[in-house]
Amino acid sequence: QVQLVESGGGLVQAGDSLRLSCAASGRTFGRYAMGWFRQAPGKEREFVGGISWSGGNTYYADFVKGRFTISRDNAKNTVYLQMNSLKPEDTAVYYCAAAIDVYSDYARYNYWGQGTQVTVSS
Repeated sequence: QVQLVESGGGLVQAGDSLRLSCAASGRTFGRYAMGWFRQAPGKEREFVGGISWSGGNTYYADFVKGRFTISRDNAKNTVYLQMNSLKPEDTAVYYCAAAIDVYSDYARYNYWGQGTQVTVSS
């Protein structure tokens, strides 16, 4: 079992940066790949990016490449989403999730956090 708690969301202006954190409980955190997803009102949950269990591989959706960076610290049981050059269209609830590998399909993730709201004003 892995419990996930996101933090770091908030209200920012376009062009600003935010760093989201996802803290995990459970001794098996280091065995899981982690994904970040987001969901805006009235829209499907979409894949933002993911990181392998070792942190050696990262994957990003095209719409965040060059702006967002995912990292993890297995000693701290935490994964991060650094978001730079934020745009109003990045406004959404952001979720972290754990799975045995990185998938873009949210249905393949076993564990989810409760989400953190990110709002980007223009």
